[in-house]
Amino acid sequence: MGIENIKTKAANLSIISNGLIILFKLIAGIITGSMCIISEAIHSLSDFLASVLTLFAVKRSSEPADKDHPFGHGKYEDISGFFEGVLILLASFYIIWESCKKIITHGTLEFNSTPGIVVMLIAIAANLLVSSYLFAVAKKTDSVALKADAQHLSTDVYSSLGVLIGLILIKITGITLLDPLIAILVALIILKTGISIIKETLNDLLDRTLPDDDIKIIENIINDCKNIYGFKNLKSRKSGSTRDIDITLLCEESMPIKECHEICDILEAKIQEVLPNTLITIHCEPYKQD
Repeated sequence: MGIENIKTKAANLSIISNGLIILFKLIAGIITGSMCIISEAIHSLSDFLASVLTLFAVKRSSEPADKDHPFGHGKYEDISGFFEGVLILLASFYIIWESCKKIITHGTLEFNSTPGIVVMLIAIAANLLVSSYLFAVAKKTDSVALKADAQHLSTDVYSSLGVLIGLILIKITGITLLDPLIAILVALIILKTGISIIKETLNDLLDRTLPDDDIKIIENIINDCKNIYGFKNLKSRKSGSTRDIDITLLCEESMPIKECHEICDILEAKIQEVLPNTLITIHCEPYKQD
């Protein structure tokens, strides 16, 4: 199975999983009237919309370069990740707003938390399995969109666990004020994840240079190359799962073009061996020793 098929399969699985979890949480929230369960349903709804965006981004980013997009369509994954982060922020703000209203107006009522406990257990198990799978696929394919989607689901695991503990405490103590307080705690966890995703995707959208570790790898490979005097103007960026690197090599001014080309081929092969899915542009410049 090709990389793009693997990514599409993972995105489809996320959509199906999120859709079922939303349905279960909404039913439990309506039956019990619990704000923390409803907040979890809203959280899962934002994950569902994010999964749809991920599927769209994965399909578009896999399209080959064309006349209008000579560097490919990798930025679709970064844009998708950014909007996923925004959706998470909006969901967290809404949950905090509704929970604060309940606390201020004393709108918390007694309810049977058992349906919510059952649903949270199912949601935790499902999200653990799906998020682990998405993280594995994201690492294998270097997909920004799938990584963001996996982060959503892993966050959902922690928030669902918090809600589960809260519902158990409510069942034991009968203190319904815990319901909106737990919902606010869930919202804060969601908020932190949203900010993290937005920061990461904005860096890629603004063509921030590759991480220092990647740059160090590239520099070491170039410095180990024979028959060149060094390099300058090393530029890099990331577009979706693709790395773009631009290098100017300093070669002996009398070196034949064929030899320059061979050196470039060797460098490209070595860099791509360590950093897969990399597009490399190398410019050779004559260098004269003093």
